[in-house]
Amino acid sequence: MAEENSKGRSSAEKAVSALLDDKPIKAASFIVTVYGDAVEPRGGVVWIGNLIEVCGAVGISETLVRTAVSRLVRGGQLVGERSGKRSFYRLTPSARVEFSLAAQQLFSPGDHDRWRFICLTGVAIEDEVRDLERHGYARLTGDMLVGLRPLPSTMNANTLVFDASISEGEAFLGRFAGERFALAPLAESYRAFIDRYSNLPTGQVTGLDALSLRLLLVHDFRSIVLRDPNLPLAALPDDWPGLQARRLFSKRYLEWSVAADRQIGLMFVNEGGPLLQQTHATTTRENQLQAYST
Repeated sequence: MAEENSKGRSSAEKAVSALLDDKPIKAASFIVTVYGDAVEPRGGVVWIGNLIEVCGAVGISETLVRTAVSRLVRGGQLVGERSGKRSFYRLTPSARVEFSLAAQQLFSPGDHDRWRFICLTGVAIEDEVRDLERHGYARLTGDMLVGLRPLPSTMNANTLVFDASISEGEAFLGRFAGERFALAPLAESYRAFIDRYSNLPTGQVTGLDALSLRLLLVHDFRSIVLRDPNLPLAALPDDWPGLQARRLFSKRYLEWSVAADRQIGLMFVNEGGPLLQQTHATTTRENQLQAYST
């Protein structure tokens, strides 16, 4: 029976199923991806029915969606609004700042040559250390970290920040980075991403399949690049797979975007009506990816 069902499905549907079989996803993190990719660049608010439908396409039940949304509300990322019988959920201002930083890391990380040394001066600093490590910083001592990425919006006032650049000894930068940043597991994640998406058979992709594929692509890549310290090439191993993975992400994203954006315009609504297929923000993202796709 499973083989008969498989024969009746399109190559895109099979591709979605293959991605889900290989790597199951959690409701809350996938909803964050939906907001980051589809909702935030179109105003940041959407009907919960749309979340239920788009999550259902990747095997997440309505119950799990509602539970995850409630958790995101309690966590200060979403706020609920009612209009008639419908419930809409909007990104909070602080969440929009965080999503903006994540979008920059996804679509246009840029080149960073100014190092930041961060000294945490409070007493209970372990939560702040973990937050900085999640944003690509490496711990040097108990209260000192180093990195290049923009500082997270959650930084507290008890933080001392030094900006620095390399004046000499750049030849030793690779050893410095290799001893302090967890590059090996990051490289392994990039290679797994390349394996998952480089030879993915999809054929012609339309409708909800295109949106599902793009969301899964963003979900997978996001989980890697948000841990990437964005080190300069001189600090990376010769066989570093990050650039190849970014090229692949850009190529696939652009390949599926016309159909995915059309589906968003047909499917997603806020209190004022359908969300736009394209906005200045979505066009900017695509233009940024063009630089990596060739």
